[in-house]
Amino acid sequence: MQCEFPTINEPNEEIKEILQTSKSVAIIGCSPNETKDSNKVAKYLLDKGYIVYPVYPKEDEILGQKVYRSLLDIPYDVDIVDIFRKPAVIMDVVKAAIEKGNIKCIWSQLGLVNNEAMQLAKEHGMKTVQNHCTKIEYHRYFDND
Repeated sequence: MQCEFPTINEPNEEIKEILQTSKSVAIIGCSPNETKDSNKVAKYLLDKGYIVYPVYPKEDEILGQKVYRSLLDIPYDVDIVDIFRKPAVIMDVVKAAIEKGNIKCIWSQLGLVNNEAMQLAKEHGMKTVQNHCTKIEYHRYFDND
C-alpha cells in the first residue's frame, strides 16, 4: 500500500466555508453498520441539518435515508461528495462527479489521499479536501462553544 501525502487541499478558512454553505452531502461508502465511521459521520451530518444521500452497493435505506447505488443515481444536486472508499476508487468518484455536474466539493476522509484525482476535480471547478473528516471539521468550527 502506498501512502500519499496530500499536496492538494483547501486552506482551513475554505474548509469552514464549504461546511457553512453546503446543504447536501453524498456519502460514498456509507455503511449500514452503526459502528463504522461512515455511518457515524452520516448520522452526525443529518443531526446537523444536512441532507445526506448514502451511496452503498446494498441496502435500501440507511439512517432512514434512501440509499443510492452510485453518485450518478442521485436525482438531486449534491454540494459535497464525502468519500469513505480506498484511494484507488477516488478517481472513479471524481469522474462520476464531473459527469453529474454541479458538485461543489470532493472530500476524502482521514487517511484517504489521491492527488491526481483531486487535481482533476480542481480542473473541473470543484473544491477539494483530503485526509480530513467532515464530522471533526464541523465540530472544530461550529460546535466549540
